[in-house]
Amino acid sequence: MKFLNRVSKVESREPESFARIFFRARPSTLDSRRRAFTLIEIMVAIAIFALIVAAVYSTWILILKSSQVGQSVAARAQRQRIAVRTIEDSLTCIQSAQASPQYYYFVVQNGDQPEFSFVSRVPDIFPRNGKFGDFNLRRLTFAVEPDANSVKNLVLRQNPVLMDMDQDEQAAPLILARDVKDFVTECWDTNTMAWDKEWDDTNSIPPLVRVTLTLNGPGSDAYGNNPALTIQREIAMPSETLPSVEQNGRPGNSGNNLLPPPQIRP
Repeated sequence: MKFLNRVSKVESREPESFARIFFRARPSTLDSRRRAFTLIEIMVAIAIFALIVAAVYSTWILILKSSQVGQSVAARAQRQRIAVRTIEDSLTCIQSAQASPQYYYFVVQNGDQPEFSFVSRVPDIFPRNGKFGDFNLRRLTFAVEPDANSVKNLVLRQNPVLMDMDQDEQAAPLILARDVKDFVTECWDTNTMAWDKEWDDTNSIPPLVRVTLTLNGPGSDAYGNNPALTIQREIAMPSETLPSVEQNGRPGNSGNNLLPPPQIRP
């Protein structure tokens, strides 16, 4: 009897242990299946990652373009200020003599081919001083001319007041500003008390000169407009035309006999 009971106990334990092993193994298999990703989940993750990369790339491209536009505008504005400052420095050293109109004439021309010409005793830091050496009394001619690509530029030509302009200066002037839209020179007329774009009295200089330089923008904006850069300066003439009597002497003299020096009485 004892032996049979032992056998029955062994037989009754075997199915129980097998069932436990079987049912213990299934959850582990199910857990391993639950840890894996499906194909749809992988495709969705790839799509999200691609959208993020595209957004980052487009933002970076926008930053680069904005930086380039900003640098271009800053460079144009700096070039514009240098050009106007050159005109301003030359006007503050202007020279004029009534007895020598063939050398000291003052020309203002606006329109399609603007030109501004006068004689000035330029400072030591003026452009191209090294080329002309000690000849600091020079005729300066500012003009707007197209280049080989039909782009209008503001150029400067110089020559000593008693010399003709050489071929190098005529062929290769100094470019002060590129892509010029408009260049306007106005003179203050004391008779009309207003700004005048024409100055007929070429043998004298006006008391005030207003210079307006406009450059084309770097490109069109989102609305298709091309904003221009404009700078304007009003320069007061520190000198006036030297009268003939001061240059040649008393009226009626040939110019060789100057006015006698003043006598100082004790």
